[in-house]
Amino acid sequence: MVDVNGVRLHVVEEGEGPLVVLLHGFPESWHSWRHQLGPLADAGFRVVAPDQRGYGRSDAPADVEAYTILHLVGDVVGLIRALGEETAYVVGHDWGAPVAWHTALLRPDMVRGVAGLSVPPPSRGAEPPLVSMEKQFDGRFYWNYFARPGVADAEFAADTRTTLRKFLYSASGDVPGEIKQPLVDPGRGWLSAMPDPQVLPPWLTEDDLDALTESFSRGFTGALNWYRNLDRNWELTAPWDGAAVTPPALYVYGDRDPVPAFPGTPEFIATLADRMPNLHRPPVELAGCGHWTQQERPDEVNEVLVDFLRACS
Repeated sequence: MVDVNGVRLHVVEEGEGPLVVLLHGFPESWHSWRHQLGPLADAGFRVVAPDQRGYGRSDAPADVEAYTILHLVGDVVGLIRALGEETAYVVGHDWGAPVAWHTALLRPDMVRGVAGLSVPPPSRGAEPPLVSMEKQFDGRFYWNYFARPGVADAEFAADTRTTLRKFLYSASGDVPGEIKQPLVDPGRGWLSAMPDPQVLPPWLTEDDLDALTESFSRGFTGALNWYRNLDRNWELTAPWDGAAVTPPALYVYGDRDPVPAFPGTPEFIATLADRMPNLHRPPVELAGCGHWTQQERPDEVNEVLVDFLRACS
């Protein structure tokens, strides 16, 4: 347990050498990096994976406004210093990717290199994201559903293990058919349209699901509060509108991940080399991989990450 930025964070650590901070997404925990801790440590790095605020054994402030992107970046900055370092490599997946990208954007002096999995670097739109998605999808987009106070919280907590099993399977590369936009049918919950697998995909075990279920024993509200700050984050990041991420950077995504298929995102990914002056290599696309990048394709992700981290050393 580490005290940072007014909260206590639970962290898992392995290895010695330059610091690498691994930031998980939703609905996950430090455990989503279980396949990276050993290989990155063996490659000569000190690897730390926290439960971010609102998750697992870390503090979950009651105030919704305590989950803005500035709080989350502040946690990373505080964690780096609490671990006795002044700089680190920062790697994030899903929601952890925007935290990693913004840490590099706001504190490039502290970031030796930044990698994002699934979610590309930030691009500030012309209007707040919840407002934009409300207009495009008549309130059916999952961000809007998650942002409604108490609604998704109650649905997800009714049967935590089933919720997580459906989440993990439904956004994976194992689901057959076309990639669909994550929309909520009117009058129904988010989980109603998600298939519930009779057998877990090979990259996910019952023990993994046990660990993740335990990490959400307090419920989902802290994690969902991240979504409730999407429009506030848009306001807070106005001073960095148009700014580029300048530290060495890497972007990795699966070709069956619904996030890179969001409206306008494929076109944005195609222009990353023009937008990021120190992109290590063109975006890495993993064939057949869904949303859970480092869990579904651990060997490929580890190889790419070790290559990137060594190149930045």
